[in-house]
Amino acid sequence: MTRSAALVIRALAAGHSYGFDIMDATGLSSGTVYPTLRRMENAGLVHSRWEDRGAATREGRPRRRMFELTPDGRQAAGEAGALLVKTAALLTDLLGETAVSG
Repeated sequence: MTRSAALVIRALAAGHSYGFDIMDATGLSSGTVYPTLRRMENAGLVHSRWEDRGAATREGRPRRRMFELTPDGRQAAGEAGALLVKTAALLTDLLGETAVSG
């Protein structure tokens, strides 16, 4: 699993359910988030649906495509969390070494 995929799946697990919300939560660009969501949907980790037209109309905006984790996606979210913790620890170690040697 890539870091981007891990961030997207953790954002979904935290309740962020549409593209712009996921971009805000992760700091990733649309050129990363949407292809990642498409790959995850093709892999059976996510399913999507379009929101009700009435809700979007009342709020004066286009309809949103809503994404939700499947059971396999929820399992992968746990794995993604572990990957992100490991990545954070590695970065902390590397930055600590840089600070000491710099």
